[in-house]
Amino acid sequence: MKKTFYVLILSLVVISGFVFSFSTFANGLHANREIKNDTKISSKPLSNLEKRKKWEASPDGIKFNDWKNSPEGKKVQASYEKIKNEIEAYAEMEAVVTSVTFQLPTTNPSSPKWLVVKINGENYMMQFIPNDFEKFKNLKVEDKIFIRSRSAGFSHNHPYLILSGDYIEYNSKVLFKREFNKNDGC
Repeated sequence: MKKTFYVLILSLVVISGFVFSFSTFANGLHANREIKNDTKISSKPLSNLEKRKKWEASPDGIKFNDWKNSPEGKKVQASYEKIKNEIEAYAEMEAVVTSVTFQLPTTNPSSPKWLVVKINGENYMMQFIPNDFEKFKNLKVEDKIFIRSRSAGFSHNHPYLILSGDYIEYNSKVLFKREFNKNDGC
């Protein structure tokens, strides 16, 4: 009788363990299904307008918009308007070198290098990796160069409009020509 009682108790413990394990497993599956369903809902891609609004509400977006509405930001935007047609047409622009040693305050030696030029009375910046910047080591302030640029960018961290220096010529010699890979557009 004692043996039967112990076998029944042991069987009951084992069966209840299985039931508990199965119920935990089933609840886990249900929770996973809910998480996956939530992920599907939240993984809907944001439109460009939604992305822009989200960014504008971020600390960086707020800082940028404050700068954009400041006198400094308006000056940089006005400098873009002066050369917008040349950028869109990828036309040659005459420029005068104003700095070959410009650095941002947080610059370390391996950081990109900056060439600052004046076009039609406005200063512009062009950024290059150190290897590409070597091609400009013989340029001096007041040298006249010719530039072609495909794009420009604004940044609240920079005092001037940032031009892409895609083509730079000095004394009828091409110093730099950015190679655009047809496969990735760069």
